[in-house]
Amino acid sequence: MSFQDQVVVITGAASGIGACMAQKFEEAGAKVYTIDLKQPCTFQGDLSNPKTLEEFAKYVIEREGKVNLLINNALPRFKGIHSANYGDMINALAVGAAAHFYLAKLFEPYFEEGSSILNISSSRDRMSMPESETYAAAKGAISSLTHALAASLGPKVRVNSISPGWIETKGRTYEGPDVEQHPAGRVCKPEDIAELALFLASDKAGFITGENM
Repeated sequence: MSFQDQVVVITGAASGIGACMAQKFEEAGAKVYTIDLKQPCTFQGDLSNPKTLEEFAKYVIEREGKVNLLINNALPRFKGIHSANYGDMINALAVGAAAHFYLAKLFEPYFEEGSSILNISSSRDRMSMPESETYAAAKGAISSLTHALAASLGPKVRVNSISPGWIETKGRTYEGPDVEQHPAGRVCKPEDIAELALFLASDKAGFITGENM
């Protein structure tokens, strides 16, 4: 799948899944713009701040004049009901849902026909664990936001989400029950998510929108 000369924007791309997706799209010929609190990235800033989002969108559009793919991957704050305060929840929803909405709104006039948005959610959107309220709330919001945006932006822009489960981002090797619990016989890798992102952003997935994988 070629993304030659397409403009791809990825949030939370300094490491892990985001960095892997950035690499894969660059290898496929795309011009990739990234934003994160940490380096390396194209634009460094706090995604909970709307002015940062506005400045980043302006930065991309001034250089490219268009966007073909927006991947919202930034990691929301992970805290539970006994450790989180009100500000923690607001920050998680800002980074993990409101930023997705606002970047889609800022880039909407510049999406080309056949463009798409990918929101990286989590299996925590429907399968929680104790002390994960801020993260789970943000990921749950992504699910609703995805099909709402698909309805609003289609057919020009397709909108889908990916909900990874356990992803090993440090290259560790696992054996025994850690492996056996997975029907595929291994723990998922960032490359698995990146390859799915390539497919969902391609013409091969032209009829898929409003879905969660």
